[in-house]
Amino acid sequence: MQFQTTRSFILASASPRRKELFGRLNIPFEIVTADVEETSVQASEVSQYVTEVALLKARAVAKISPGRVVIGSDTIVAKDNQLLHKPKSHDEARAHLRTLRNTAHEVLTAVAIIEEDGTESTLVEKTTVIFKNVSDALLEAYVATGDPFDKAGGYGIQTEGVFLVDRIEGDYLNVVGLPLASLCEHLISRRLISL
Repeated sequence: MQFQTTRSFILASASPRRKELFGRLNIPFEIVTADVEETSVQASEVSQYVTEVALLKARAVAKISPGRVVIGSDTIVAKDNQLLHKPKSHDEARAHLRTLRNTAHEVLTAVAIIEEDGTESTLVEKTTVIFKNVSDALLEAYVATGDPFDKAGGYGIQTEGVFLVDRIEGDYLNVVGLPLASLCEHLISRRLISL
């Protein structure tokens, strides 16, 4: 499928997964990132938090890239309204995965779009992920791969983390890091891309 656009797009993300997914729109875009302090965001609800982080990223890049359409995104894993960030140690990765084992959790991805004139719009996609009741040995083997450390919740559904997952309810690509179908629909409704 080939979408058309006359706009100049920037994806404000260092994630190779988001780069690959956004590339499926087959429109020209550039990657520009800015250092932001995600922990500076305060919010009482997880959907508000993830939206504010996506906006923080998009606004930082829009400030240094005027006249472009900037798309920022953030993905979080939440269990019982508690955020499970990217683990910083093997112990934290183990703790995350034990918390998620044999139960359901939510993966939320927010996308923030800032247009050339500064108009902002956002969307949030939520997917429920149910983990298997996996053994400690499997959890330990997965942590040993090093895969959990750059992923919210400590796992990647598109990598070896798939062995932990029983099923999902919702958009698979949302769990990977970008709800492409919802984003596409949003960009078309904003007349930023067309068929």
